[in-house]
Amino acid sequence: MKRAVFPGSFDPITLGHLDIIKRSLSLFDEIIIAIGINADKKYMFPIEQRKRHIEESFEGESKIIVKTYSGLTVDFCKAENADFILRGLRNSSDFNYEQSIAQTNASMSAIESVFIMCSPQFSNISSSIVRDVIRNGGDYTKMVPRSVLL
Repeated sequence: MKRAVFPGSFDPITLGHLDIIKRSLSLFDEIIIAIGINADKKYMFPIEQRKRHIEESFEGESKIIVKTYSGLTVDFCKAENADFILRGLRNSSDFNYEQSIAQTNASMSAIESVFIMCSPQFSNISSSIVRDVIRNGGDYTKMVPRSVLL
């Protein structure tokens, strides 16, 4: 079974995340959307709410599992018997950042990183931009799935 882990904080999940996940479904038998827990980070949405946003977005999709984890992503992958880490890229800055992480993960395990470029219409969307728009009362409805709308 080809199982991939798509890790992130998903604070909140965006249409860009959905794009990457949906387009990756044909590549893997199962995708575990793994919400990382970082005690040092301050989140806008509580973990339970982020998990619910994702589960509602993929309701009825049997190839998607949503879990939370803390610690190293490669350790989570090993525990879940996943051979791949799925990551989305919006631009060359994302690639430079993700490349270092992928190389570090590869040096610690046999887990391969798979990069998918997001569709052009979503390349400007990031969770941090969405949070800033929300904090400032802007219209974020075209950046997130319906499950995130307050």
